[in-house]
Amino acid sequence: MTNEPTGNFVVAADIGSNGKLSLSRAVATHGLGSHGISSPIGPDALFSQGAVKASVAGGILAVVNPGSNTISAFSINPNDPSAITMIGEPVSSEGEFPMSLAVNDAGTVFCALNGGAVAGVNCFSVDKQKGLVSMPNTLRALNLNQTTPPNGPPGTTSHIVFNEAGNQLIASVKGVPPTPGFLAVWDIDSDGSLSESFTAIQPQPTGALPFSMTVIPGQDALLVTDPGVGFDIFDFNAQPAANGTAGGKSSAVPIDGQSATCWSSFSSKTGNFYLTDIGTGIVTEVNVDSNLKGTIVKQYPQGNGTATIDNEVATVNNNDFLYVLAANATAIHVLSLPAPGKAQLIQTLDFAGPIEAAGLTINPDNVQGMTAFVQA
Repeated sequence: MTNEPTGNFVVAADIGSNGKLSLSRAVATHGLGSHGISSPIGPDALFSQGAVKASVAGGILAVVNPGSNTISAFSINPNDPSAITMIGEPVSSEGEFPMSLAVNDAGTVFCALNGGAVAGVNCFSVDKQKGLVSMPNTLRALNLNQTTPPNGPPGTTSHIVFNEAGNQLIASVKGVPPTPGFLAVWDIDSDGSLSESFTAIQPQPTGALPFSMTVIPGQDALLVTDPGVGFDIFDFNAQPAANGTAGGKSSAVPIDGQSATCWSSFSSKTGNFYLTDIGTGIVTEVNVDSNLKGTIVKQYPQGNGTATIDNEVATVNNNDFLYVLAANATAIHVLSLPAPGKAQLIQTLDFAGPIEAAGLTINPDNVQGMTAFVQA
């Protein structure tokens, strides 16, 4: 999404059978973008992953509008998926500065994470005529003592996800060193309501800034990027120690030479995770074994100064492709993932030129979000 303060747009591209992209259209969200307060100002305006989220099961797309504290929903045409149509009107996020979204497996519930002065979560049911409808007993506060827009990246919210079982909602919050960040975990009742309070789980001692969260399949665990070290592994089967730190097989794994590793996704084809670093412009491929031990497989430089942020894996014709938003280069890098350790750059798609030619504003410091929709 363009995330412009004068008006937010979703930019859609078609995915070809070879995984390559062709720009299709830009659609207004009828909301406003915003940029968190940072020094210096640069890409990663929302300090987040998940600003744009699509559901194949629900045939729906949702987008945050952080500058107007709203969320917009769109129906997706299965025969022409880049043809999106707004459902209803943008709805209040029930907080300030919404910056991340999660959707359940059925595509019937979206939950939003607010990161401003009114920080916390709220969930919405999907109505195909009305759009998003706020659900009772899901508005929960984080009490972070932030501002709107928030000051960061340290001390800000980052990402919201459902766990693999779908019975917990999890939000990541970065720390302000030396104070570590934490994951806020709410239990989900059978009626969709959230537990009144959350359980705070801290990373291992060397972890500090939990950012994106990607489910480790079949393990009740998460790989969590951490720009303070590299990445953390949270094992939810382990009993928390008295201080709230996850025990057992949880760990903090350094990435030597990393600057700010903040975004992640998983490839079912390779069985590995792909992490992006805004500072170095490097994609790091990571393997997590059955004992939840994380190791670095290979690294793929995408160019100095490209500011690689959000990424997403999509499966097309039984092949996996990694899409990386290189914000500062106003481009999307497409990498094929034929096998572990074999990622290969196959396309660099410039989106600034066509967007500006269409009369829209695009700013490398504002653009944020990446999601994929592949019709089953």
